[in-house]
Amino acid sequence: MSNAIFPTLPSLSWSTFKRPTFSTRISKRTSGREVRAANYAYPLYEFELTYEALRASQVYVELQTLMGFFLQRQGSFDSFLFTDPTDNTVASQVIATGDGVTTSFTLVRAVGGWVEPIGQAANQPSVYVNGALQATNTWGITLPNTLTFSAAPGAGQQILVTNLQYYFVCRFSDDVHDYENFMDQLWTLKSCKFVSVKP
Repeated sequence: MSNAIFPTLPSLSWSTFKRPTFSTRISKRTSGREVRAANYAYPLYEFELTYEALRASQVYVELQTLMGFFLQRQGSFDSFLFTDPTDNTVASQVIATGDGVTTSFTLVRAVGGWVEPIGQAANQPSVYVNGALQATNTWGITLPNTLTFSAAPGAGQQILVTNLQYYFVCRFSDDVHDYENFMDQLWTLKSCKFVSVKP
């Protein structure tokens, strides 16, 4: 897994798409009833970006940056980290309740009433146990997304993180990108698709 971060370019255009995707096995009975089984506990996310004007001069190397990033990943072979500009921060989130034994807890985020693990932590958040701010020498982040304490939080104590930034761990959906040169030193990429992967 690569820790390369997907480049942020000024030529990103509207519209962008984000598709949460589950996988469900459905077995239909002769009576008309169905039996359903969820294959994923948490969704995978597909992203689709559009770049209408990638500059390719010696001063502005947007095309070279994006194409080079794709080539370094060898298409869909290697993963990378993506910062979704609309979904990258947990302001405040209770992630677990201590039991006096467990020292490691998965970092999570909430979307409405849904709670799921983050892909990968992007910073050192603030950590509170039972309302008390914890010194940074009493815990650490084990990548990609685990908070580990040197001593287990007590039974019934809430573990809260604030100001947590995170990435989606992704890979390109395809092994080909279709760049179009529509004017001198100006290119377009009408569809840049990638999908999140389980860390």
